[in-house]
Amino acid sequence: MAQSQMVKTLEVCKVAPPPDLSRSAIPKSLPLTFFDLFWLRSPPFQNLFFYEIPSQNTLQFEYSIIPKLKQSLSLTLHHYLPLAGNLTWPQHSHKPIIKYVGGDGVSLTIAESNMDFYHLTSNHYRQETDYHLLLPQLEVFDERAAAMALQVTLFPNSGFSIGITAHHAILDGKTSTLFIKSWAQICKAGADSPALVHQLTPFYNREVIKDPTGLDSIYITQWLRQGGPNNRSLMIFDSVVPPDLVRATFEFTKDHIQKLRKCVYEKNSSKPPVHITSLSLACAFILVCVVRASENHVKKNRLAKFVFGVDCRYRLKPAIPSTYFGNCAIGRPAIVETKDLLGEDGILSALEGISEAIASLDDGLLDGVDSWASLINSKEPDEIPPTACIAWSPRFQVYNTDFGWGAPKKFEMTSIGRTGAICMSDSKNGNGGFEIGMVSQMKKIEAFASSFAKGLEALCNVRQSNSRAVVEFG
Repeated sequence: MAQSQMVKTLEVCKVAPPPDLSRSAIPKSLPLTFFDLFWLRSPPFQNLFFYEIPSQNTLQFEYSIIPKLKQSLSLTLHHYLPLAGNLTWPQHSHKPIIKYVGGDGVSLTIAESNMDFYHLTSNHYRQETDYHLLLPQLEVFDERAAAMALQVTLFPNSGFSIGITAHHAILDGKTSTLFIKSWAQICKAGADSPALVHQLTPFYNREVIKDPTGLDSIYITQWLRQGGPNNRSLMIFDSVVPPDLVRATFEFTKDHIQKLRKCVYEKNSSKPPVHITSLSLACAFILVCVVRASENHVKKNRLAKFVFGVDCRYRLKPAIPSTYFGNCAIGRPAIVETKDLLGEDGILSALEGISEAIASLDDGLLDGVDSWASLINSKEPDEIPPTACIAWSPRFQVYNTDFGWGAPKKFEMTSIGRTGAICMSDSKNGNGGFEIGMVSQMKKIEAFASSFAKGLEALCNVRQSNSRAVVEFG
């Protein structure tokens, strides 16, 4: 089916913050920090929220829902002024800045789709390219780049989706979540209640980010050299989604977590303690599944590298507010022997590797961050290629994002189709479990699905052997 038949654009407009900003204390200009600069030319990250309204028709959508979303978006941008602006790199400036000027706003596309809403919001295999029709393009030029673009797409008599495309040098997943929840809060409360609760009010003071080793200068030097000398272009890397990619969602429930925790405690009773949380258990389970599903990786790599994101806001010394606006996260690798992951105690080995990586954050949160600069212009592959990378976080609680039409039917991190990362979010069932989103070729995703199913089956049939709980994938 042609793209024009699947999604029809109804309107493209610009939504600006309220015109009276004279009393606003929100800065109209923000410099990038070293946390931001690493992502300067990276592809934007993209998310989709689906909301179910079965009785909704096109008329109701255009005359009721859309005006409410537009008005609340404008009020929200009053609090998130930088998102209405652009990223620029003036000749007189040492580094790029986010700048808002009067008349700026966020591009909003209104569209209608005849795709199957319930297929798109299911967990089984779906065509990845379908989701990218529901996402807006970010306006990017050499001289400036938009901070964000939005798209609202109607699925008649089913629901609608909200697609977000955001510049990664301007905000991370935490800030993106704060924005979307702020928009939802104002939309649900109505125009008479435009104030934000304290937990959603962004913190803009960039002076809290200390850079004693000059990381921003190191990153800037590398970006200027890329295609340079003195290359100040803000064009992002072009990244095309292959047409053969498939998306699937896997549920790791609270019951699975509890059974896995019991097995780990009993297996580890005579060893030093490991970091055991619901999230670390799920990550260990995923790593084992990925390795067991990948024969090529097992044959070629002695070590497996599992990379997970770390929110640095509360780990910095001193800690900074949780609502800090911008990027403030790093990736931390856990290195584990592949043969150990394939053994009977594979989960425990994965947990030990993750525990060591987490423990290393206490004394060296930013250790190795300066070496990231070499990745900007490097054409050499990593010495240990990542086996799995976790994007997003269940702690963001995306299924609490209610615009007034209830909780999302489904959340999808669409940009993992470009990065190959694995998305972990909270569960829409609200049961304390996790949703695991993956995108890959059908053969690879089926191999993971098989490994995942065997692992769950083993958990559901935990047996006692020598007074210990045993989990075997088979």
